[in-house]
Amino acid sequence: MASVLLVEDDPVIRARLIDVLSRHDHVVRSSPYGFEALREVTRQPPDAVVLDLGLPDLDGVDVLRMLRSISQVPVLVATARDDEAEIIRLLNAGADDYLVKPFSGGQLAARLGAVLRRASAAAHPAAPVEPHGGVIRVGGLAIDREARSAVLDGKELRLTRREFDLLAYLAERADRVVPRRRVLADVWRQPYVEEQTLDVHVSSLRRKLGERARRPRYLHTVRGVGIKLVTPG
Repeated sequence: MASVLLVEDDPVIRARLIDVLSRHDHVVRSSPYGFEALREVTRQPPDAVVLDLGLPDLDGVDVLRMLRSISQVPVLVATARDDEAEIIRLLNAGADDYLVKPFSGGQLAARLGAVLRRASAAAHPAAPVEPHGGVIRVGGLAIDREARSAVLDGKELRLTRREFDLLAYLAERADRVVPRRRVLADVWRQPYVEEQTLDVHVSSLRRKLGERARRPRYLHTVRGVGIKLVTPG
């Protein structure tokens, strides 16, 4: 059972979605307004937010950005906007997933369940693999957090501070997909960071690992979900 905040201004749609979510054993609170939803998240944080974009007081994208400045709660956006550029803008603004209207109650429940599972996995990651004195090993990578050194196939990598932090963070969660917003929150530790910042660091780190986005060996991106560092097969 999860607590869900539904932000939808249309009373008919809101009632239908409350019914769907309640039948899937979620505890649902709702609001037709963006500002009210932001106050609700601050007052009583939910496990997830289902956010409509066409709100009467604020554009939903602005609500999403403001929400991301105060919380890392998973957000599933419900939108009638199916343009690819708009979807990219939503994901970059911090959405964990999206549904294009019209959608069925089954779709909503399934997508929300997936978002909640990813959030739970990110909050309870697998224990770091540290077989030798705190050194994390993933394939030919050896990462020593205390010495702040990373070695690939016997050759030391020259990494910036943030690149090292990112690599070590992903190595501790090897072979698991970590949502992009979770990476930004845990590695950058700032209220709001543009996702392009992560893209730039991933690209630089990938070059230093000697691989390309089209043929990744260690560093894989899962579109619309997140990033993972894998043990090469």
